[in-house]
Amino acid sequence: MTDAPDVNARSPFHAIRAIDYTVIFVRDMAAMRRFYEGVLAFSLLRELSPNWIEYGIGSNTLVLARPSRTASDVPIPAGSAALQLAFKVSADEVDQCADELQRQGVVLLALPTDQSFGHRTLFFRDPDGNLLEVYAEI
Repeated sequence: MTDAPDVNARSPFHAIRAIDYTVIFVRDMAAMRRFYEGVLAFSLLRELSPNWIEYGIGSNTLVLARPSRTASDVPIPAGSAALQLAFKVSADEVDQCADELQRQGVVLLALPTDQSFGHRTLFFRDPDGNLLEVYAEI
């Protein structure tokens, strides 16, 4: 007899079917809003306060927020990515997105590239330094 957990036991977390919303804790709200609304042209879903801005992206909500839940959290150091977001498009649209980003003055970390694992990828950063990817399955 062992005290090992039953791997076949049903976890209540099996009920999760999707990520409903994703929150990016921002350092510079004005710059991040200009980027996500102006450069990426995301549609504003709603603004609950100047510290909580929501964008609708497919079935997900992307939120820009100032940290407030835990006052003791230390801000992510400048130049460090807190997260990576990957936005899925068609193969043609990866190149179109690269062109538009460059037209808007965004520095690309990597030009559109066909990866050996079957994705065409493009990498860049938002104003807070988070790593963003536009990709397509090829």
